[in-house]
Amino acid sequence: MFILLREGEQGIVTFCNNQDEIILKKLISMEVVPGTIITLEEKLPSFAIKVGNRRWQIDKEVACAIYVRVANSG
Repeated sequence: MFILLREGEQGIVTFCNNQDEIILKKLISMEVVPGTIITLEEKLPSFAIKVGNRRWQIDKEVACAIYVRVANSG
């Protein structure tokens, strides 16, 4: 799961698991889809992720929907 990454680590999105259509649409709009490389920049006060050249703040519910394979340690 994405939330298990350490700050600075990158992961490759393997799938997004959530039944809430609003959360899934939010992930798609941020280009968080299978095959995308994302970086966890910080965990507190909220999750900050980097997707390409863009930085996003997401809440724990959204973060928990993201499943990744570790790409490297930052």
